[in-house]
Amino acid sequence: MSLVSIVTPSFNQASYLEQTMRSVLDQDYSNIEYLVVDGGSTDGSVEIIKKYSSRLASWGSEKDAGQADAINKGMARAKGGIVAWLNSDDYYLPGAVTAAVKAFDENPQALLVYADMLAVDEHSQTFNKLRYRQLSLEDVICFQIIGQPAVFMRRSAFENAGGLDLSYHFLLDHHLWIRIAAQGPILHIPQTWSAARYHPAAKNRAQAAAFGREAFRILEFVERDHHLAATLAKIKRRAAASAHRVNARYLLDGGQPAASLAAWARAMLIHPPTALARLNLPGSALLNWLGLGKLREASLEKRRAKFAAAKEIK
Repeated sequence: MSLVSIVTPSFNQASYLEQTMRSVLDQDYSNIEYLVVDGGSTDGSVEIIKKYSSRLASWGSEKDAGQADAINKGMARAKGGIVAWLNSDDYYLPGAVTAAVKAFDENPQALLVYADMLAVDEHSQTFNKLRYRQLSLEDVICFQIIGQPAVFMRRSAFENAGGLDLSYHFLLDHHLWIRIAAQGPILHIPQTWSAARYHPAAKNRAQAAAFGREAFRILEFVERDHHLAATLAKIKRRAAASAHRVNARYLLDGGQPAASLAAWARAMLIHPPTALARLNLPGSALLNWLGLGKLREASLEKRRAKFAAAKEIK
């Protein structure tokens, strides 16, 4: 039975941390090594970690250089052949680890496997289901998203990629996916393994503009890398438009609708099919710009009610 190592980087997320930890510790897969790396929390997180310390392979609480540093520290201590990290405000669904191990067993060539995930709010209410598809290296370079909480990797692939780059703070996961996809196959599994939490303090809202800047940095990295540059050359316009589209999406999340519209328009000028694939972006940005953002919130509330009703029927 493969050993699976899971790392949780933690910093002042006491409101959600226990649910995160329980989602790992309550998995039905018995051979899990769980490591929690806390960055010196002062909100009661350490007390929560101590509560479960007897079931942890490793834990500590000290100042670090950010999320990527905490994850790399945990991975350096991990012994499992399969690894993952789960942020302290997200959680696994039952059976996720068993399903991931099965996917690797059945697909020995796969370096990374990923599944679908739920989008939940601060109260763990589902408001969307994020369904992905099988992606190629070209797709990942063009910022086709992989939901990080639903990703498991071979430790060798993580190490060969050099781990997480400490200079990235927002798209650090996507930067890693590109470097792993350049090594060999990544595989989508059409199941739902996890839930990603969206809340007001989350980075995608609080520091939205920074995501776009890192998208452009990633493109520069790909262009400089002699292994990846040839792939980028074939899809350069699509990739550039995709970076602007990513920027538009996060600017909208960050409450900057005018800037979001401008970013989407730039994507449209560079590669229209890429921009037109997300027509909801300019629509939502326009509504917000005109002061009709409550319509978007009403739509999200409808989704929450729909998922809650479906859950009750089950």
